[in-house]
Amino acid sequence: MKRYSVNEIFCSLQGEGAFTGAAALFVRLAGCNLRCPFCDTDHTPSTLMTAAEIVARAEREAGPVRHLVITGGEPSLQLDAELTEAFKGWFIQVETNGTSPLPEGIDWVTCSPKEGGEVVHRRVDELKVVWTGPDCRPERYDSIEAKRRSLQPCDTGDPLLSAQLTAQAVDYVKAHPVWRLSLQTHKLISIP
Repeated sequence: MKRYSVNEIFCSLQGEGAFTGAAALFVRLAGCNLRCPFCDTDHTPSTLMTAAEIVARAEREAGPVRHLVITGGEPSLQLDAELTEAFKGWFIQVETNGTSPLPEGIDWVTCSPKEGGEVVHRRVDELKVVWTGPDCRPERYDSIEAKRRSLQPCDTGDPLLSAQLTAQAVDYVKAHPVWRLSLQTHKLISIP
């Protein structure tokens, strides 16, 4: 029986991107194939769980919520048809760096490409680029078809630098209106 390396399962509000403010159940899978210097998640601690155990825990945590966000680390390293099928009846959103294929049965793909990773997806629901400064160049992802393009200022932990990056991202969005600003609202209101 397959086991997945799960970092955490919790219910909260989606803090960023197209579904900002929506109640969601988060399943964070452990491990990542990239080591982004700005990563704000310790996705290494984990518990091995079967798909049935993950769903049972999700049911306890979620209450009436049926919006599932599978995230990581990098969820595509573990996510498969068995796990997506186990969540049949849920709205399944995946947050991925786009470097590995995804199984069928996903309702919304949020692809957030990172330096050092080659995106294998040519079509996603949402392209979310983390603005790390003027060298970011979101236009390099123009070939990826997306319903929505979100630009998210990097949270550096330094309030002054983060404010500068936010101002730069705002200027970029104003000059390139196909993009929308995405803020990490969960951090602004101090929720997980």
